Amino acid sequence: MLTLGIDDAGRGPVIGPMVLAGCLIDEKTEVELKKLGVRDSKQLTEKRREFLAEKIREMAETFEIVLSFPSEIDKKNHQGIDLNKLEAIKAAEIIDKINKPPRTNSRIKVIADCPSPTISKWKDFLKTRIGNLSNLEICCEHKADRNHISVSAASILAKSEREKEMSKLRKKYGEEIGSGYTSDPLTCRFLEKYSLKYEKDGIFRQTWDTWKRACLKKEQKKLDF
Repeated sequence: MLTLGIDDAGRGPVIGPMVLAGCLIDEKTEVELKKLGVRDSKQLTEKRREFLAEKIREMAETFEIVLSFPSEIDKKNHQGIDLNKLEAIKAAEIIDKINKPPRTNSRIKVIADCPSPTISKWKDFLKTRIGNLSNLEICCEHKADRNHISVSAASILAKSEREKEMSKLRKKYGEEIGSGYTSDPLTCRFLEKYSLKYEKDGIFRQTWDTWKRACLKKEQKKLDF
């Protein structure tokens, strides 16, 4: 049986895209990837992650990567589609891209790392977005990236792609943009300084409270001055 692991990177940052990756492998490749040390990307150094990402691209049956940039995340938020639902939509997009003839003749076990506290509800929504379910077994779990090699592989591909996107932003805006996460002091300072200046550049998730607060603070400083 083939296994399709799906995982994300960059759900929480205020800067940059959310990335979802899907990695399709067979049982033999799963064993080989495990021997190479494939695991949840958060447990790997950058150097090791990039080495494994290259190996995964070479060894997988196939893989797909989809990105949600801040403009899409904000637009969906305004439409009442939160990040969990958007992730399900993107996961279904990956599944549909991979599950095409002649692959539809094979049984595929899909294992998705579930972002929602309610697994059954998220799984049901995911299934409504998938075009063809006839040959699929859908499994959704918390911490699937720790428990399944295919999902670990997907997490590595997603994180690798997210870092490539952030590298592009660093080249354009400088190293002070940081990681994009609000837990990063560099990113927080960048947000405080440039939330209004780069408002129209499409790099910020403007429906995030952290961006709104930074803008409010910036406007308040102008008024105080």
